[in-house]
Amino acid sequence: MPNQNRTLRPAPHPKFKYLVTEQGAHIHPPADWACLKPGDAAVTRALKALGPCWTVQQKKGRKIFSLGVWAPAERIEEAKKAVEEKRADPAYAKRRESDLKRRAKKQAEYEKEFYQAVLDWLHFHPKHQALAEQMAKAITEHAVPVGSGTVARTEQIPVEKRASAAVIAWMRHQTTAYDTMYIERVKGRRREVRRELAKQSAELLGAYRKGQPAHESCPLAKAVRSSMT
Repeated sequence: MPNQNRTLRPAPHPKFKYLVTEQGAHIHPPADWACLKPGDAAVTRALKALGPCWTVQQKKGRKIFSLGVWAPAERIEEAKKAVEEKRADPAYAKRRESDLKRRAKKQAEYEKEFYQAVLDWLHFHPKHQALAEQMAKAITEHAVPVGSGTVARTEQIPVEKRASAAVIAWMRHQTTAYDTMYIERVKGRRREVRRELAKQSAELLGAYRKGQPAHESCPLAKAVRSSMT
């Protein structure tokens, strides 16, 4: 129904020129409609504010990706024009610059907070402090960038838990064979493998917390050295 907002899925193959409703039915956009590709959030918001449209989303794993918004072609052009006019206003440029500075400051503060949270959670013995700092830096640089999609970007759990989860995730990819490991396509098996690898990581971290001697062949030491090159 063109007069209602809808959230649809793409067809299972590009050659199929239809969309899939929540109930699994196949529908086609009206002839005078076009698809606004994702990428400019301001235009998308402006378009949705003008009237009903169809949002197309695709789920991959636990993530949902936008594939665009269908709406009357004339309305899409109207939304684009409205945003262009707004951006041409000198006042908009000033607000934009102020927003960017504010976001950059907030990001820098979060990077420091997250780095310290990782360092505190690692809690290595003083003799391994340098390694802990290098590791915390590598994990922070990987996890905190905006759009990284890592656990560090969620605000649903305390920063301490984000730090611990980020460490275990980083170690899973950097100190184990997880990325090249064959995992049976059985429900729950991947989660089980992750738990097993998390235990290995915990044991490895325990050795550094106790101040046990580090070996050149240690996968953690190797991973940290590799992150610095």
